[in-house]
Amino acid sequence: MINMETFRLIVSFFAATGAGLMAGIFFIFSNTIMRSLGKLPPADGMAAMRSVNSTIVNPFFLLIFLGTGFLCAALVIVSITKWDSPGSALLLAGAAAYLLGSILVTMVFNVPMNNALEAASLNDPSSISLWQDYLARWTMWNHVRTGLSIVSTALVIVSIWLQKE
Repeated sequence: MINMETFRLIVSFFAATGAGLMAGIFFIFSNTIMRSLGKLPPADGMAAMRSVNSTIVNPFFLLIFLGTGFLCAALVIVSITKWDSPGSALLLAGAAAYLLGSILVTMVFNVPMNNALEAASLNDPSSISLWQDYLARWTMWNHVRTGLSIVSTALVIVSIWLQKE
């Protein structure tokens, strides 16, 4: 059986790795994919984003996205119960950054926008304004996910370093 410190290090390692992977995914959307879709005619951009949204929800993505959330939830508990351990405050902050910035923002902002995009008619002229609003707001919230996933990765890595001192 592993002790609590070893458990904390292992979970922290995988949480940092997952948050880093998600930061990369979010970054490529903000930096490249959304800009590229914005250059397409609205109906084509909307159709392409619909395809992306249906393709990205797959077992491997969900394992990383939700699995990291599960690990971060465990780290919140561990950091609070082992508050006197080195790096606990940073570990708590890093885990919370992922849960708030990745999981919560996705569920509260990005997914509802994706659902509205899915329900929109590609040929309705009013969809052009929906698409323009979608591009701006979805990307802005994606920037938030990117930044907080990077912060999460960094804080959890530093907490690992402090745990080993």
